[in-house]
Amino acid sequence: MKYSKKWTSLFLASALTLSTVSIATPQVQAEEVKKPTNVIMLVMDGSSNNAITLSRWYKGESLAMDEILTGAMRTYSAESAITDSAPAATALATGHKSNDKFIGVLPSVVNSPGLEQVAKEDAFRPVANVLEGAKQQGKATGLISTSEIQHATPAGFSAHVNNRSQYGDIAEQQVYQNIDVVLGGGLESLSPGTTKNARKDGEDLLNVLKEKNYALVKTRDELLNSQGSKIWGSFAPSALAYDFDRAKTRASEPTLAEMTEKAINTLKKDEDGFFLFVEGSKVDWAAHANDTIGIISDILSFDDAVKEAIDFAKEDGNTLVVAVTDHGNSGITMGNINTTNTYSSIPVSAYIDPLKKATMTIEGALGQLKEDQSNLVEVAALYGLDNLTEEELTTLKSAKDLGSEMVKMLANRANIGYTTGGHTGEDVFLYSFGPSKITGLVENTDLAHAMAKFMGFELDKLTDELYIPAKKAFTEKGFTTKVDVTDKENPIFIAQKADVSITIPVNKNTMVYKDASMNTSKTYTFDTINVYNGTEFYVSKKVLDTIQ
Repeated sequence: MKYSKKWTSLFLASALTLSTVSIATPQVQAEEVKKPTNVIMLVMDGSSNNAITLSRWYKGESLAMDEILTGAMRTYSAESAITDSAPAATALATGHKSNDKFIGVLPSVVNSPGLEQVAKEDAFRPVANVLEGAKQQGKATGLISTSEIQHATPAGFSAHVNNRSQYGDIAEQQVYQNIDVVLGGGLESLSPGTTKNARKDGEDLLNVLKEKNYALVKTRDELLNSQGSKIWGSFAPSALAYDFDRAKTRASEPTLAEMTEKAINTLKKDEDGFFLFVEGSKVDWAAHANDTIGIISDILSFDDAVKEAIDFAKEDGNTLVVAVTDHGNSGITMGNINTTNTYSSIPVSAYIDPLKKATMTIEGALGQLKEDQSNLVEVAALYGLDNLTEEELTTLKSAKDLGSEMVKMLANRANIGYTTGGHTGEDVFLYSFGPSKITGLVENTDLAHAMAKFMGFELDKLTDELYIPAKKAFTEKGFTTKVDVTDKENPIFIAQKADVSITIPVNKNTMVYKDASMNTSKTYTFDTINVYNGTEFYVSKKVLDTIQ
């Protein structure tokens, strides 16, 4: 990738050597790599090592992840020791650390030790991700999430925007990326409407998906019965239910393991191989809420999906599986203020037995609460809070935030501690399996480069091909250019030279070429997307190669 002279090698594939901390270069296992290569990347958003330990004790046996533990990963962003999901996803997908809220673009602020500054003109520049690289290699691609598919982490592997809240742009880019299998929530962002994340640009992307010959599925049964090679599953307006709640509240939704298995079985038919991204999203949501049951629920659900990936990789022999969390969250611990002087004699059962009484997460339990709270005792029992004392019942009845009081109460009964309702900055476990598996203590950016190398491409070179500043490129071809933002929801890049006019819409994979002298108009379709960051339009080399 050609950056300005001020731009230095900010994000290396090898681990950084900081002024205060020395990190070893990650070790890649040198096994024979045959073709086609496959990569399955799984992220349990907002988990932590302590949460995994607790989930293992809760399950009562080893996790699938335990079998493939190979190292640890650093998670800090370009500006903070504690990252948000957007820059974390950007690092994992593109090999570049970035800033809070940024998705698939370079940072504007760099102040973490050991990192070089980014030139002002390079800030917000889109950078290619591993899913795009796989697609350019002719591989099938897939994207799965238990949140909205437009949420920060899946967006990091499929879109390029300045702010993770730009659901409309993210959804449009995902549709026009022509990803083969997309499964998760986020139905409301595909069509116009009045809800928070409904489309504001007037475009109904469900119609676009039909035109692109996707099998559109909205239930578990429809998914499992689908036979198409292109599947778009939207199983909820926003996020899917927690796994512990699903059977009681939304039985029509598939599990994460079922979505993973279906995606693998669909994508593996491509003779060039595939790339699949899978996110267990709501571990993070539960951690923010300090909901111990929610955390365990979706870590175990995620682990089931990891097992699907491992089982396939063992059979296939040439699939790289990488599983990791993008950052810690909540500071969860087995042991709290109650155990300060007694920890050495407290059995496992003292932590686990109180948790086993819960049958739903806090979200699920509160969903059963009547408006007049007349069933408060029953709802508390759903969350494991049985045999309430008078003091506990009084606390719940007078609570301004009932959920907050309930999660505190159960954590206290189970001797579970929390330090925050936000993210945390610790190193996290790294899991890897297959040829070129990754070992050691690594940077989050290393994973993107390792996956790209295994699939046979370089991310920086790919960025040079996919995201070229359009104004400069078209000016060099003799065109005058402008960005038409008359419709702020649908900016258009326009280039004019004599009788030839070219229009390039934002977020799509098309270009319209008109020649007035010949009274002709042609629409070109590409396997790349057009991106606008509010200042500059970016197009691919394939777009420019069609221009005379």
